[in-house]
Amino acid sequence: MGDAVTWFLSLVSSGLCMFMVLKLLDYLWWRPKRLEHHFASQGIRGPPYRFFVGCVKEMVGLMLEVSSTPMVPQTSHDILPRVLSFYHHWRKIYGPTFLLWFGPTARITIADPDLIREIFLTRAEFFDRYESHPLVRQLEGEGLVNLRGQKWAQHRKILSPTFHMENIKLLIPLIGKTVQGMLEKLPASGEVEIEVSEWFQEVTEYAITRTALGRSYDDGKDVFQLQTKQMVFAAEAFRKVFIPGYRFLPTKKNTMSWKLDKEIRRGLTALIRRRKESSNDEKPGGRHEKDLLRLMINASASSPGGITTGDMVEECKTFFFAGKQTTSNLLTWATVLLAMHPEWQERARAEVLQVCGSRDIPTRDHLAELKTLGLILNETLRLYPPAVATIRRAKADVEIGDYRIPRGTDLLIPIIAVHHDERLWGPDVARFDPGRFAEGVSRAALRPTAFIPFGLGGRTCVGQNLALLVARLTLAIILQRSSFRLSPAYVHAPTVLMLLYPQYGAPILFRTLPSQPSPQSCHNIS
Repeated sequence: MGDAVTWFLSLVSSGLCMFMVLKLLDYLWWRPKRLEHHFASQGIRGPPYRFFVGCVKEMVGLMLEVSSTPMVPQTSHDILPRVLSFYHHWRKIYGPTFLLWFGPTARITIADPDLIREIFLTRAEFFDRYESHPLVRQLEGEGLVNLRGQKWAQHRKILSPTFHMENIKLLIPLIGKTVQGMLEKLPASGEVEIEVSEWFQEVTEYAITRTALGRSYDDGKDVFQLQTKQMVFAAEAFRKVFIPGYRFLPTKKNTMSWKLDKEIRRGLTALIRRRKESSNDEKPGGRHEKDLLRLMINASASSPGGITTGDMVEECKTFFFAGKQTTSNLLTWATVLLAMHPEWQERARAEVLQVCGSRDIPTRDHLAELKTLGLILNETLRLYPPAVATIRRAKADVEIGDYRIPRGTDLLIPIIAVHHDERLWGPDVARFDPGRFAEGVSRAALRPTAFIPFGLGGRTCVGQNLALLVARLTLAIILQRSSFRLSPAYVHAPTVLMLLYPQYGAPILFRTLPSQPSPQSCHNIS
């Protein structure tokens, strides 16, 4: 009897093992080959699938190859071949819509504005935001960027008032004084070299901390520093195939990442606790900004269990990382472009001096009048968008255009490729020309959906108003008080480290301008 039971259990165990092996083979080989055939029948081809790794080895190889040398010429804005080298390389072979493999996961590249409109707007209910690598999510936080479904809708509703223009305009004097203080440290005469990709961290960290916590920069400074360290691990994971369970192994890098995340959570939890304890002392009403944390604490008090302290920690992590990096990158590239193109720098400065004078902090009314600066920021976002691509995953079988997309397929929208498409923007697509936005964003290109630096539809970046206001205000004050040019040490080498960065930094030479008589005082207009 015992032998029979043992034999039976052994048979069952062998059957289960065989079943698991077959399931694994289906996931790693047979299903990818079926999908290759499915998409090939629709005219979508791409580099062949390789067992387990897909196309990742080739993708990383192409990226490393182009990043080993700087741009030639140094003033070129034709950065697609460098920044999204795998897309540029395979598009020439397979066309703009092709199949690639991130491990065993199929990804279809979609650069057609009409299809992009379907994905983000008319058929958005069929797509979810792609679930990024766990180490990337750990850095970004499980906030608005990564939430889905009802919880995302609830958090978006709670947090949206923070980013209403009337609310963030209340931050202008506070942010303006921070920028003013930075510029007052410049020498009164001669030139000084500043690494602006680091320099702009100060103003963006202050703006983000004030918007998130309603407190001083010091309250969030430690969290920013820890996230900067953690970003190194996330960026490395960004380029690798996700291996389920690997993040739980006590490797040296995983251990360091766990420690950083624990410190970030501990720091944010302490901030939230202190804010809750002091919330009773905050007077209701009045002309003060609605900060992120106050709105979450109020929502938690009015609906217990609706938004927890853990949720607040994740939202702060998301906003601290995404808000800081997007805004500082926009400021960095806008400054580099104005240093490369002094004629536009002079046009923008003339407008700022006419509207605001040479020393007053611009008011909210005057920022709206700085049309040239608005054009420059849009052109910066076109040529150098902070996020070079975004991914959506089909949560059901769906048709877009003439294509049949199976459930679980990723759709990669190469934002930078759309922004650099000659068919949409004309033969001068690689030229810095802010004037192309003179008639508005919707008329700048052949299709309105050809310009999507902050995404599109319901998941459009909630913080875009804040990023644009901080960038416009910061540049206006810089233009009032200084002129600048590229340092001889500057090397033009845009690269992707999750977002778009200058690989060798962005050293800029600044010269303080003498004070000029103001045609009108900004403080006279509220």
